[in-house]
Amino acid sequence: MEDTGYHNPVLLKETVAGLAIKPDGIYVDVTFGGGGHSKEILRQLGPQGKLYAFDQDQDALNNELKDERFTLINENFRFVKRFLRFYGVRKVDGILGDFGVSSHQFDEAERGFSTRFDADLDMRMNQNSSVSAYHIINEYEESDLRAVFLKYGELRNAPKLARAIVEVRKNTPIKTSVALKEILKPFLPRHKEHKVLAQIYQAIRIEVNQEIEVLKEFLKQTEELLKEGGRLSLISYHSLEDRLVKRFIRNGLFEGEPEKDLYGNVTVPFKKVGGLIVPDEEEIAENNRARSAKLRIAEKL
Repeated sequence: MEDTGYHNPVLLKETVAGLAIKPDGIYVDVTFGGGGHSKEILRQLGPQGKLYAFDQDQDALNNELKDERFTLINENFRFVKRFLRFYGVRKVDGILGDFGVSSHQFDEAERGFSTRFDADLDMRMNQNSSVSAYHIINEYEESDLRAVFLKYGELRNAPKLARAIVEVRKNTPIKTSVALKEILKPFLPRHKEHKVLAQIYQAIRIEVNQEIEVLKEFLKQTEELLKEGGRLSLISYHSLEDRLVKRFIRNGLFEGEPEKDLYGNVTVPFKKVGGLIVPDEEEIAENNRARSAKLRIAEKL
């Protein structure tokens, strides 16, 4: 596996194969990161093909690929349709998404994504955003904090976590990840400390970056963007994302069931291609981040 020095692309061959690349097609990589998936798409495109990539993280701009078929757009992929239209693109042949946090973001201590480092509470994927982890931990109402931990971390002890944070911040702001971990330590079960702490960090990060709302907005746009026969190839890393992707591929909705016509038939926008794909043991050994990856592929009807 190629090491980009920034981020090892997860399920590289499988994800790009899922797009069924046409040499002269138009493709979108909505999570550019280190550019691993984009490089593989470009390798399979002919001279008339085109690839647009999105990444809201300023750091990712350092990885821009020098290829006349390639355009990197420094924006959140929740605006995918708007910015593709700016470039005169209304329909595409395939869209790839590798959601979650890049290895680079986890490994840069000052970004505050990882539980491994002491850093300011940040976790912003877009460094220009006004809402950081500090804002959520220090300014959210107790009920809102509780809701974040429950909804995005699926933590049963969410009320206790929220109460502990609110009690401490009455006297002093909670500024760093070490300070936060110290407050939460009494609520981390023995032998599961790292797992539960990761769930807490995940919940805060999802709220900071509005990840669930962004994913829903993006998925809704794919139905209009993809040509008939166009492909979606999407990697999720936690159950909240994967459930949304799975349901959307199944019936184009996030909840409920599609309406039936007079004859009991339903019209859905996609059909799934193959089953769930997960990394093999060899890839997980090479790239630990891959362990929770789930790839789903769909075709526009």
